[in-house]
Amino acid sequence: MKISKKYLLATFLSLSLILLLISPMIIWGQATNDELEKLRKEAGYKAGTDLVVVIGMIINIILGLLGVIAVIFIVLGGFKWMTAGGSDEKIKDAKKMIGQGIVGLVIILAAYAIAKFVMDKLRTPFME
Repeated sequence: MKISKKYLLATFLSLSLILLLISPMIIWGQATNDELEKLRKEAGYKAGTDLVVVIGMIINIILGLLGVIAVIFIVLGGFKWMTAGGSDEKIKDAKKMIGQGIVGLVIILAAYAIAKFVMDKLRTPFME
């Protein structure tokens, strides 16, 4: 079974992107408990990790990743359009991809606004 160069390149780029996205978590994991407690107090949270805060962080990470994916779709659609070579069918596909990326980005931004509003309302009683 032969492995193509495209497959190896895609695998390498995917793993590099994952490592790039995970590296801040690895670095933050090096902080001591005293440093984390100091940061928590400066941020205004009570001692201990609240479930609302953890859920909010998870939602922010997921929506951020989805936003990046939507922007990638828009850029890929633009690239596809630029390399269409005048083919009406390729241009139509590229416009469709850009439109889908924009709709996805609008939905993600709306979901972020709603999630932030709800999390702020839930978090308010837990603040000191």
